[in-house]
Amino acid sequence: MLDPRPYHILSYGTLLGVQIYQSFVSGIIAFRVLPRPQFASLQAKTFPTYFAIQTALPVVVALTASRADKPLGISGLLEPENHFKVLLPLATAFVTGLVNFVFLRPLTVDTMRERKHQETRDGKKSYDPAPHSKEMVALNKKFGRLHGMSSLVNMVTLGATIFYGVVLSKRLA
Repeated sequence: MLDPRPYHILSYGTLLGVQIYQSFVSGIIAFRVLPRPQFASLQAKTFPTYFAIQTALPVVVALTASRADKPLGISGLLEPENHFKVLLPLATAFVTGLVNFVFLRPLTVDTMRERKHQETRDGKKSYDPAPHSKEMVALNKKFGRLHGMSSLVNMVTLGATIFYGVVLSKRLA
């Protein structure tokens, strides 16, 4: 039987690394150095891949989890002693990644598209200084709410990933 432990460590490390890099390095640098339209284009191309990774890798991590040299498998994940320490954080990471991938990202993209159309109607960018039309104010508010929810969900995903990393580190010692 194939030993799942190397795959487990590699998939966990990739998940955590991608999350930290996208959330605290790449996105921040891009926001600071790129003009807003280019930043938005970059994020629009980056986020589908990022959220797909954030959704898929917790499943890989869960499926490659093991105890000593024995894979846990699905039945092992469902054992009571693994509910809180393994299943809950990895299921949380999966579900929150999925929420961003399937629900919040498309809503945010649609709102950005609506703002672009409103910019054409108003003859003014959404990020230009006030005053703005009532429609643009509403769209900016909607975008802010969606972006805030997505960021919060992303932080929950990261928190669940880190929690599992602490559990994993104790098993490796």
